Amino acid sequence: MADVTRKLRYPFETPPPEGEVIEVATGILWARLPLPMALDHVNVYILDGDDGWTIVDTGFASRRTRAIWQTLLDGPLAGKPVARVLVTHHHPDHVGLAGWFVAEHGAELLMSRTAWLMARMLTLDEQERPTPETMAFWKSGGMSAEILAKRASERPFNFADAVAPLPLGYTRVVGDSRLVLGGRGWLVLEGNGHAPEHLTLWSEDSQVVLAGDQIIPSISPNIGVYATEPEADPVSEWLEACERFQTYVFPDQLVLPGHKLPFVGTETRLDQLIQNHHGALRRL
Repeated sequence: MADVTRKLRYPFETPPPEGEVIEVATGILWARLPLPMALDHVNVYILDGDDGWTIVDTGFASRRTRAIWQTLLDGPLAGKPVARVLVTHHHPDHVGLAGWFVAEHGAELLMSRTAWLMARMLTLDEQERPTPETMAFWKSGGMSAEILAKRASERPFNFADAVAPLPLGYTRVVGDSRLVLGGRGWLVLEGNGHAPEHLTLWSEDSQVVLAGDQIIPSISPNIGVYATEPEADPVSEWLEACERFQTYVFPDQLVLPGHKLPFVGTETRLDQLIQNHHGALRRL
């Protein structure tokens, strides 16, 4: 077990400016896109391959995000096509423009099956008012009658508000499989808890981890229960993934997270996440 008091190391003190990239490892570029929320950004990574770029996660589907991508495509990414998009999980800040890259740039879409099914389902499920199931879920969680009444008459956030239409077909990526992307071999490990069948990629040279939201520094990813599966147990799934990932830890691995800064200290961070959640459970 790592010393959880040990600090993580951040090789890059500041993120890339909007519309620019930083090379964080050989053939791996880091860009950052804005989000309209307290966590105001998402990290995306671009892998340089012989057949073109592989984009890992895409940001929200918005005019501003599309404009930033166009700046990147016309600037540091010019001269090569976007060959494929790999989406780590189905949340809007990661899958938002995947369909746009497929439709406008002919990219191949790589996702886990559950991520694709969830994203495809949710983009097609537009609602003008909360469903009875959603209202019952909110009530069971203790929402006050006053707030429930207000919510009942309001249009809820719809997945399609921030996610471009997804294609009918995709390429499935499964856990414990091997991919070759950007000139590197990668082992695919699936996580759960934050999102079902969340993909993480661990380079076979033990140097880089594309972690998505499964391993983030300084904050814990949201582990939520939703109306779609009100009896879910995401905390146990989350802890199982964190413990399983410890087998694949090597010193000096560079972790490329979906938010915050890239860091070194995989074992330390996994131990912190595990201990923090066990501590929270004891307080309940």
